[in-house]
Amino acid sequence: MAKTLIEFIAGKIKSETSAPPANKAAAAYGMMPSTNNSGAGMVGLYYSYIEGQARNKCMSIPTVSRARDLMASVIGCMKLQMYNEMWNGDDMEKMPLAPRSWLRKIDPALPNNFILSWTFDDLFFYGRAFWYITARTADGYPAAFTRLPAAMVQTLDQAGPVWFAPSKQIIFNGGELDPNDVVQFLSPIQGIIYQSTQSVETALKLESARNRNSSSQIPAGILRQTGGEPMSGQELADLAAAFQTARDTNQIAALNEFVLYQELLTTPDKMLLIDSAEFQAMEMVRLCNIPPYLAGVSVGSYSYQSSSEARADLWNFGVRAYADCITGTL
Repeated sequence: MAKTLIEFIAGKIKSETSAPPANKAAAAYGMMPSTNNSGAGMVGLYYSYIEGQARNKCMSIPTVSRARDLMASVIGCMKLQMYNEMWNGDDMEKMPLAPRSWLRKIDPALPNNFILSWTFDDLFFYGRAFWYITARTADGYPAAFTRLPAAMVQTLDQAGPVWFAPSKQIIFNGGELDPNDVVQFLSPIQGIIYQSTQSVETALKLESARNRNSSSQIPAGILRQTGGEPMSGQELADLAAAFQTARDTNQIAALNEFVLYQELLTTPDKMLLIDSAEFQAMEMVRLCNIPPYLAGVSVGSYSYQSSSEARADLWNFGVRAYADCITGTL
């Protein structure tokens, strides 16, 4: 009997060690580990919210800001409605449904105009947006949401900048979130901060150069020494700086008989780089996918006949893709 008991124990140990671990078996079937949802404690701490440095740089470009505001004004004023579709024999007919309460107040603390506009902002710049479900009804459906800034969200299973599907591993402000409590909007258009980065940098440098030139109160010129002992490079630099300071703070500057100020033949439009600014504005219009004339960019003979046609162009060429993304996700 003792031998039989020993053989039984040895056989049991062998069978247990040869069996695959439970977590490995689960991984073989593609199951994800449980989420601790520690990031939920960071939701609503608005003092830590940011929109992202890359996004803010793009918004400092006037054409990008104009394009964003035009499309956000359309998205923010949309009214959400619930409906079903039914075949009437000839076509699919929309049948209105009783709306859920959150359609009128997505975030109890904010108007829909605000949250929809900034949801579009995330889609426009980052290519995706996130709502966190803050309350549910008795039947388990969402009852209230709050927006999570896309700049603060990381997805461990997708590095971007192209997003292929809703993420299953979401990190918000350093903490993990349960993906079942997050509504993920994926834009059909890649976020503009990942596109044409060289064009954006060129536009930023151009604006910096124009700002620098606009601060000059006198035409560009050179100081030429006409006589006396030749000055060193440092002495010339000090002379130029002193002359610039004098002209910035006074209407009159003084030079001796050995120094001559000679203006360069530079017109104001060249100093403000107007032609370059027009070209770069056209580049930004192409990046933002809106008709050029809506951003005040001249396009020659192209024109529209009425304000209604201008609104239709804005909707068809710029807004509709984002609007369908939001409504289709919801």
